[in-house]
Amino acid sequence: MKTDATLTALFPEANGIPEAYRLGTGSQPAPIRQDTWLVDGEIRHFEGPAQEVLSPICIRSGGELKPVTLGSYPLMGEKEALEALDAAQRAYDNGCGLWPTMSVGDRIRHLEEFAVRMKEKRAEVVKRLVWEIAKSIPDAEKEFDRTVEYIRDTVQAMKELDRASSRFSIEGGIIAQIRRAPLGVVLCMGPYNYPLNETFTTLIPALLMGNTIVFKPPKIGVLLHEPLLEAFRDSFPRGVVNTVYGRGQTIITPIIRSGRVDVLAFIGSSRAADVLKTQHPKPHRMRGVLGLDAKNAAIILEDADVELAAKEVILGALSFNGQRCTALKMIFVHQKIRAVFLEKLVAGVNALKRGMPWDAGVQITPLPRLDQVEQQCDYVADALSNGATVVNPGGGDTAGTFFNPAVIFPATKAMKLWKVEQFGPTIPVAEFSDINEPIRYVIESDFGQQASVFGTDPAVLGKLIDPLVNQVCRVNLNCQCQRGPDVYPFTGRKDSAEGTLSVSDALRIFSIRTLLAAKENGANKRILSSILEENLSNFLSTDFLF
Repeated sequence: MKTDATLTALFPEANGIPEAYRLGTGSQPAPIRQDTWLVDGEIRHFEGPAQEVLSPICIRSGGELKPVTLGSYPLMGEKEALEALDAAQRAYDNGCGLWPTMSVGDRIRHLEEFAVRMKEKRAEVVKRLVWEIAKSIPDAEKEFDRTVEYIRDTVQAMKELDRASSRFSIEGGIIAQIRRAPLGVVLCMGPYNYPLNETFTTLIPALLMGNTIVFKPPKIGVLLHEPLLEAFRDSFPRGVVNTVYGRGQTIITPIIRSGRVDVLAFIGSSRAADVLKTQHPKPHRMRGVLGLDAKNAAIILEDADVELAAKEVILGALSFNGQRCTALKMIFVHQKIRAVFLEKLVAGVNALKRGMPWDAGVQITPLPRLDQVEQQCDYVADALSNGATVVNPGGGDTAGTFFNPAVIFPATKAMKLWKVEQFGPTIPVAEFSDINEPIRYVIESDFGQQASVFGTDPAVLGKLIDPLVNQVCRVNLNCQCQRGPDVYPFTGRKDSAEGTLSVSDALRIFSIRTLLAAKENGANKRILSSILEENLSNFLSTDFLF
């Protein structure tokens, strides 16, 4: 792959950054030296070593690109990691702590207070999203707003869940009230591609169900969480939310090996998840809530609307540079329409606007790290060495952290792209004549998150849907793969997930059904009535949350 001067010119000169998107007052952003962490209800200063953070946005000077030093964050050790774990465990107190025994209504009020405080930091968090991972301004704003909306939707789902539980049942002479109780200490680790939203889709429901949290931000996308530390501190009781920073092997390994983590909420690679789970001394006692790898395929049938299919494939494969687990990562097109599909695909890819996150209408931005550019180049080089071509002009060209999207054809089993999740702007395309070829691909894949099917014949589609739903957890008809709306279940088979996330499913997965049971007799009825009338228990309640 070659360095392209046109791509180099996309990066700004020092004085070319729009004033509205500068982090500091000068021509370059003022470094964000984060030396604080939240533990046991206090924002403490960390005096130890720090990890330098380089922005994917480089400064252009005389044709050369220089990375911007965005700031730094703490590189903590085992001591700090276990302090955070101790604080979370004290706050939970074997289920006797203030937070796990608090009424659902009171926990909701704490979450609502946090949402209000969080919204006050919108501009700062969005700006850091842009500088840390090169997410476009509209996408960064959408991620923030969607996260606030997710909090609101989760609160509403919690009310509905509690309403359904606010009654007693009598069966076989036993009076019972069945509700959901927390699980304990949750270790929460999110991904870099949606460092705010994806992290909060586990953190928020875990909190709302009464669990306490140890939270490690992703390696890329740390600094954007710093403006929210005060909101966490001021909105929740002491020790309910605690943060740790540093290298996973240094700080996460001792936390899990302690055996005191009850839930691992992790979004990342299946290989990393396997390592984490086996580090627990009693793995069966640690529930896994895992969002892992995916290699979602698009199957474009010979009667498909080619215009629509090309448009959806471009959206599905290249939104946020293809750095989404739900991205389309393998495209199968029927040989009868392959030529016209590739023509429209290439035209659409070429039309995408390249640039910096603040450029109006930008669709392709730099990748977060230089090694990710190198990885995409490796995939392309491997494909070329195994008989493929880059069919779009300039595909695979680079400049600093910028990788120009590459459409690869024909993709075959001999190539890394056939099996590996590329997690970037490289689109492998294979043709087929027998529908069993793409079906076999999905069956043999290690992953089973989603698939997209494009066609118009109901009879053909009906027969295709049936085997696919037994291999993946969402089949998308004539549209790209995606997570939303958040009320729909989000999960996967095989190596793609463990547990189901949606607004309501997440509340259930971070809790367990628990009940109070008593024999139906006069004495027990009087006891239960007194508890309810005098509000003596937060668990036993017939209150209706509005």
